[in-house]
Amino acid sequence: MITYTQNFILESMEAKSSVEEKVLLSGNEAIALGAHEAGVKVASAYPGTPSTEILENLSTYKGIYTEWAPNEKVAVEVALGASFAGVRALASMKHVGLNIAADPLFTSAYTGVRGGLVIITADDPEMHSSQNEQDNRNYAFAAKIPMLEPSDPAEAKEFLKIAFEISEEFDTPVLFRSTTRVSHVKGLVSTGEVQSSKGKASIEKMPEKFVMLPANARKRRRELEKRMEKLRALAENFAENKIEWGDKTKGFITSGVSYLYVKEAFPEASVLKLGMVYPFPEKMLKSFAREIDEVFIVEELDPFIELHVKAMGIGCKGKELIPAYGELNPHIVRKAIKGDGKENLFEPMEIPQRPPNLCPGCPHRGVFHAISRLGVFVSGDIGCYTLAALKPLSAMDSCVCMGASIGIAFGMEKALGKEALGKIIAVIGDSTFIHSGITGLIDIVYNRGFTTVVILDNRTTAMTGHQPNPSTGQTIAGDYSTVIDLEAICRAIGVTHVRTVNPNDVETTYKVLKQEVERPEPSVVITRYPCVLLPEMRKRKDKPRYMIIQKNCTGCRSCVKLGCPAIEWVPVTEQEAKDLGFKVKQKGYSRINVVLCDGCGQCVTLCKFNAIVLDESDREKR
Repeated sequence: MITYTQNFILESMEAKSSVEEKVLLSGNEAIALGAHEAGVKVASAYPGTPSTEILENLSTYKGIYTEWAPNEKVAVEVALGASFAGVRALASMKHVGLNIAADPLFTSAYTGVRGGLVIITADDPEMHSSQNEQDNRNYAFAAKIPMLEPSDPAEAKEFLKIAFEISEEFDTPVLFRSTTRVSHVKGLVSTGEVQSSKGKASIEKMPEKFVMLPANARKRRRELEKRMEKLRALAENFAENKIEWGDKTKGFITSGVSYLYVKEAFPEASVLKLGMVYPFPEKMLKSFAREIDEVFIVEELDPFIELHVKAMGIGCKGKELIPAYGELNPHIVRKAIKGDGKENLFEPMEIPQRPPNLCPGCPHRGVFHAISRLGVFVSGDIGCYTLAALKPLSAMDSCVCMGASIGIAFGMEKALGKEALGKIIAVIGDSTFIHSGITGLIDIVYNRGFTTVVILDNRTTAMTGHQPNPSTGQTIAGDYSTVIDLEAICRAIGVTHVRTVNPNDVETTYKVLKQEVERPEPSVVITRYPCVLLPEMRKRKDKPRYMIIQKNCTGCRSCVKLGCPAIEWVPVTEQEAKDLGFKVKQKGYSRINVVLCDGCGQCVTLCKFNAIVLDESDREKR
């Protein structure tokens, strides 16, 4: 194995090959290319923004086994198993997914690896599509695992290749941190040669290394400390921990995308950029600080670098100036440190807020309209359907994390006792149910509860971009596989009352939900209809469209309460109402935007005045 020295890193970063070319890639696309060039053989992930595109792109390269795992814990275990078999492996997930995978993550630091193992965490400052903005650099410190963090797509590709070298030389998994801006920004990336595999997959029995019984784990714990000492020495000479000297009155210690913000806000300043954010190059940090009049730490989210730098006895300023939440930008950095943010900088504009909404024809809309009529507490989960918490549906009362809806509903039931009957319902998506909802349902049955669980089965993992999951019967490669039978799973767990409905039939859905929520024993209602954005749904030629007969519309607004973007409310004055020939005094009328209408028909059952009908003329045209 090549000894991992500074010279090797420089050579690997600067190497030119006959096949090299510049391509425009996002950070996630660059990470996938880096994995391909690094010779990865097995990659497992659970989709989650901002990480999803990594595996989607990696699946297009030949010679790599890729899969969507049921959850992130399984993804890390699959990658770890491949590493045990001697090949390079990768697991990818968004930041909250690492919470699910924390169990194997921490122990993998003890077992170490055979083939290189890299675990990617894509953090989401500003919570663009997440329920929190935790800083996963803390996992590197807690688990005693080295972490690399690139600042742009070009570095993302090269850093990933370096991560595999570090993993194999130091017998350790490596955490690789990206953030939303790095994952989704586009940049020029140089392609390189694909590294040949260092050996074939094989089975090698190493119980002292891989079996974490206490006696073995204690020995591996000591080995872990020895490894950390070597990694600290590596950090001092790591080529991507580098100092860019400039004006020494102000010096910045930073990493990741924050480095780019610092360079734009203070181009003349001295900067120490950490490519390896854990462990820290203590000697380099102290040497840099001695040359600087005033040291600033610029980092997004937690004062991770700042706390460790201060623990080294280095005086610096950080979170007393820089916000500890949300994304940074050059304007924020400049204003926080110098007191102005306008000099040669673009001040971010306030963009009008556009509230998110379920798509026209979304099958979830009918379910939540029905649930809202029940007046129950809705324990919700993570998915597109979380948008049902917003007006006008206002049909979700809690949302914590993947799979939590069922356990939270059951906990409320146990707290309230019999008074909870008919007052609580849990809602969860099909992919999320498989991810971590099944065990919650087992808890209800085993501990004799009566909570009703609604599984929203739209035949895909829609929120993250329509990835297949075990209940769809397709793999990431599009190959057909066994379809996991949700009804059979629920019955096998012990749920006697399992009912399946078409959520577009709003009235039937309402009646079934009303019956089941009042049942004094566990029940499951599966609402099944494909997501309207699936290719087969978008291409269907027999899609019906609806129209509103204006003279029949009384302006009751029942259809508007669905919150469907295709249903528009047109306000009118008293005179306009008279001119339009309305029979009753009303303030407006509904109309359907034929461009947006997806033909779900949910609105038809809500209109008591027969104003919503099929647009037969449209059918004839088609």
